[in-house]
Amino acid sequence: MTTTAASVTLPADWRDFLALTKPRVMTLVVFTGLCGMLAAPPVNGHSIHPILGFTAILCIALGAGAAGALNQWYEADLDSKMRRTQGRPLPAGRMDRQSALHFGVGLAGFSLALMYFAINLAATLILAVSILFYVFVYTIWLKRRTPQNIVIGGAAGAFPPLIGWAAATGDVALLPVLLFALIFLWTPPHFWALALFVKTDYANAGVPMLPVVAGERTTRTQIGLYTLPMIVAAIAPWPLGLTGAIYGWSAVALSALFLALAAHVALRNSAADDAMVPEKRLFKYSILYLFLMFGALVADRWLA
Repeated sequence: MTTTAASVTLPADWRDFLALTKPRVMTLVVFTGLCGMLAAPPVNGHSIHPILGFTAILCIALGAGAAGALNQWYEADLDSKMRRTQGRPLPAGRMDRQSALHFGVGLAGFSLALMYFAINLAATLILAVSILFYVFVYTIWLKRRTPQNIVIGGAAGAFPPLIGWAAATGDVALLPVLLFALIFLWTPPHFWALALFVKTDYANAGVPMLPVVAGERTTRTQIGLYTLPMIVAAIAPWPLGLTGAIYGWSAVALSALFLALAAHVALRNSAADDAMVPEKRLFKYSILYLFLMFGALVADRWLA
């Protein structure tokens, strides 16, 4: 059981509970889930009703928020040691851990119940797996034990397209599986680029991120290596006939730029006092990359 380093001195308000849900992370989760839903084919000639679609996306957002809250509940001690997370509600002393735990569990239960009664069992089961995976597999089991935490734990953030597709169709097909693979393989280059320029934070907190335990050189090499299968997963839906040219050419162009930025990071030697501009550039572009890729998927579905 972890304990926060700060004592509670201020009452929490709604902004602190919102912060527990990690709203910036939730934005990408909701977007990829929505795109998975919009890319799904009609069932019996009908697409999902807009009200049901909104409900499903709300459930994805609430489930992601629940996972974020439970992550911060468990990692309050780590967050207190890292400069970029010290301002969160628990390490800053604006909320007690029990409130965060109750909020996270309640939010998770509500999101699953709503998804089950309003949408379908398949979407509910996948949402449940995504929450449990993030909390128990990534946060509790992997995060503090292995530098492969991001590699395996990346699956937690890859579920939303599957959930959105299942909400619309009641099942899972090859295309959302490839979208899952894209996010899963995208996660290591994305997070390791971040870890390269905040590795001191991770080292101070005792988190075994790859740059801390294996060094920069290995991390850079791994960024380059993981980018290659990510690009394969990104482009694969086009030659497999699952998408059209709008998505295909977008995937080629966007992935080529990702590869160029990743290669720059992978091949360079960084001095200790380096500003790490290429790493920051790759990290920022990786977020834009995923938004644009999934946006192209929806455009391909509705405009082709």
